[in-house]
Amino acid sequence: MVAIAMPAARARPAFYVWMASACALIAIGAFVPTYWMQLPAGTVVGTPLLHLHAAAFTAWPLLFLSQTWLAASGGLKHHRAWGLVGISLATALFLIGAATAIENGAVRAAAYGGAALAFMIVPLTQIALFAGFFTAAVANLRRPEWHKRLMLVATFMLLQAPIARVFFLARTGGGPGMRPGTGPPTSMMNGIGPALALDLLLLAAILYDWRTRGHPHPAYLIGAAVLVTVQFARIPLSATSEWQAFAQALTAFAG
Repeated sequence: MVAIAMPAARARPAFYVWMASACALIAIGAFVPTYWMQLPAGTVVGTPLLHLHAAAFTAWPLLFLSQTWLAASGGLKHHRAWGLVGISLATALFLIGAATAIENGAVRAAAYGGAALAFMIVPLTQIALFAGFFTAAVANLRRPEWHKRLMLVATFMLLQAPIARVFFLARTGGGPGMRPGTGPPTSMMNGIGPALALDLLLLAAILYDWRTRGHPHPAYLIGAAVLVTVQFARIPLSATSEWQAFAQALTAFAG
């Protein structure tokens, strides 16, 4: 029941704390110049949904880091209690994330037309991937080796937008980035770089397992297979008339 004093066993909890810390740094830090630093100056232009989105998607990496720390330090009783909060927050993330993607898609469609409708596939599929892997993690509560890896994969799925914001900052130098038309481009090709960076995060987890366990855990392999399949399918699917019609129907709700 108590962790055995072996180097590999001790290293593994620390790895998840470090990975959770990296997720929090990416998720929050990427929006500091264009959102958090702009709030006091009143230069952020957006609907209440935008601010709700910022609050919820900042709360998740902080909660995930806290949960990872509790699990690594032996505070499993508190970890389980806060897990109920995590389920509620994850549900809110899915609803808020989907609603924000639709609202942003409607605003951008007015400026970019079909390109914006095509790009909607990126945030919508990412939030769907988060929901899928989080649900799988909850279903594996009694299998901790699966649970913790699926939770990490689920959190990775929320990082493509922050990573894209880093690319945006590198290109523009920052400033108020939330005004319509000033955020990351809507071209599907501009999503390739952030997608590859996201893949590297998952690859790091796979390589760590390989080094410490001798082989990657199936949870990571499944996560990688699903993520890469979705990434490859996005570009051709987003160009179809069926997706354009579906995205157009979704944006009608934001009108």
